[in-house]
Amino acid sequence: MPSAPPEGLPAPADGRLPTAALAGLGERGFSLYVHVPFCASRCGYCDFNTYTAAELGAAPGASQDAYLAAVLAELDLAGRVLGSVPPVQSVFFGGGTPTMLPAPALGGLLSAIKERFELAPEAEISTEANPESVDAAYLEQLVAAGFNRLSLGMQSARPAVLAVLERRHTPGRVAEVVRQARAAGFGSISLDLIYGAPTESAADWQTSLETALSLSPEHLSAYSLTIEDGTRLAARVARGEVAGIDEDQQADRYQVAEDVLSAAGYANYEISNWALPGQECRHNLAYWRGDDWWGLGPGAHSHVGGVRWWNVRHPRDYTARMAGGLSPAQGREVLSTEERHVERVLLGLRLAEGLDLAELSPVESARLAGPVTDGLVALRAGRVQLTQAGRLLADGVIRRVLDM
Repeated sequence: MPSAPPEGLPAPADGRLPTAALAGLGERGFSLYVHVPFCASRCGYCDFNTYTAAELGAAPGASQDAYLAAVLAELDLAGRVLGSVPPVQSVFFGGGTPTMLPAPALGGLLSAIKERFELAPEAEISTEANPESVDAAYLEQLVAAGFNRLSLGMQSARPAVLAVLERRHTPGRVAEVVRQARAAGFGSISLDLIYGAPTESAADWQTSLETALSLSPEHLSAYSLTIEDGTRLAARVARGEVAGIDEDQQADRYQVAEDVLSAAGYANYEISNWALPGQECRHNLAYWRGDDWWGLGPGAHSHVGGVRWWNVRHPRDYTARMAGGLSPAQGREVLSTEERHVERVLLGLRLAEGLDLAELSPVESARLAGPVTDGLVALRAGRVQLTQAGRLLADGVIRRVLDM
């Protein structure tokens, strides 16, 4: 089952935010995230806040209809709390599997957002999907509703790797969905890959990368597999049925990804993400650059003006709070100036663009000497950037800079 939420301060029952947090609205970009917590099945490695029909059972308030009504109520809450906001730069539907909802329902949520918030011209409107959860007609309905970007959970092109991950689709289904998405009118397609799974060979990973490239996506994400406590995969590793994580092997896989994707014209603009020029995921850039966003749905996280909060995780609890006229927030943090600075460095150094050297304190700047000498950090035109070697050791490098 999903892991426990973070601890934090109690959140106001009416969702109100400090005046200081609202004062800066418009100085930063603003985005919306919608968490759809439903999945047809739970993958063996998954500890996300998502639920199958069997896990939900007949719990009152856990139906799709109850969820949809609750999200509309939270949209109204967001409008009341925020007041006037800048045009929304991006909307991202994640999960879970958003495309477990009927296409008219998913499109209806987007329409409700458009009614309550102004969208920026050329706003990026994304949804995640699993290959087995959509067909041509479904994709056509999404484009008609205003979606323009599809993030598809490919994970691997090798049947054996998909099997150990407990993914339901076949490799060939991914190519079919990409073709259908193009025909429907999606202008941007992203493929998600996972590397380092038990049984995956170097040849398997090479095949996955080459297969993904053959589909000409605008964007690719490649994530190293993590084995989370409480998952079926963790139990299999504990029983000795499959091997655990080999960090050296994962580093090799990452380097192969960079070599193959960069040769094909994709830039590694963030540690786990590659894109053709101009096709970076604007929604994720908003997170990494410290913009504001409101997350709707069970377990969704939000950030506005240095205030971070998270909703109750179970759909039943979420719908009950919204039906009772309460904020769904379970807890929140009001970040200090120092905490906001640390977060800016933690996130900003993940990006290829790095940070302006002036954003670091004199003490932090002095700490760069070691990583620079070690070839992990480069100083270019007044900016601090991780090198390719530094990206492999990003967490450790950033901790050295911050002395964490």
